[in-house]
Amino acid sequence: MLDSFGRNIHYLRISVTDRCNLRCIYCMPEEGIELVPHNAILSFEQIEAIARTAVRIGIDKIRLTGGEPLVRKGIVDLVARLRKIPGLKTLAMTTNGTLLAPLAGPLFSAGLGSVNISLDTLNPERYARLTRRGRIEDVLAGIDAALAAGLAVKINTVVMDDTSHAEIEALKAFARQKNAAFQTIAQYSLQSMKMDDHAFDRPPPCATCNRIRLLADGTLRACLQSDIAIPVDFQDIEGSIKKIIELKPAHGTISATSSVGKIGG
Repeated sequence: MLDSFGRNIHYLRISVTDRCNLRCIYCMPEEGIELVPHNAILSFEQIEAIARTAVRIGIDKIRLTGGEPLVRKGIVDLVARLRKIPGLKTLAMTTNGTLLAPLAGPLFSAGLGSVNISLDTLNPERYARLTRRGRIEDVLAGIDAALAAGLAVKINTVVMDDTSHAEIEALKAFARQKNAAFQTIAQYSLQSMKMDDHAFDRPPPCATCNRIRLLADGTLRACLQSDIAIPVDFQDIEGSIKKIIELKPAHGTISATSSVGKIGG
């Protein structure tokens, strides 16, 4: 599907929950965020209905995000539902990895193809500070379990002001040693102007953006750094998807009404 600027929009990121078991310093405040009530979160049936429609009209890649998607009860069942959609080429997930070890095998068996795992340092003390409550041992176990299960793994590293070149190089070497891909992500705020002139792998330049987003409460968003959003009309899911693509801006600006934690990065 082409948007108003000729970009091929074929990638849907689905936030399955706004809840997370960590409090990373660049993602949310230590006390957490105001959560969407459980009864306002999309059911798996609703997510599947939206995904099936999206794939039928041109989406071929879906990534499950959060919050932290692995805190959503029954996430393996959702993966199995989505994997059965005819025409879906790529089914992936982004996770902090702390809950992944026991779920990696079931997720692969259900049809998940790959995981992006957040890892910003190899130093256990620094990891604990950055995440405010995480244990790096859990992430490392998740990475090993994912690779052993057959999942393709990519390490996501957010580059902060105090991230050293040596730390990035150590993470790159770790990824190579694990036979995992690696990408750097520029630290950003949705309340700051979107910039395309950074030296990191993500976020991508706006001119090449190929995605839309579905939030856990059923809101479709055109752009990470924009407040353009519409609720899914379950009487006309196709129309809702086409409308949000039509509204997609040429360039991200700022988002005054959302946070990285809620929108799934």
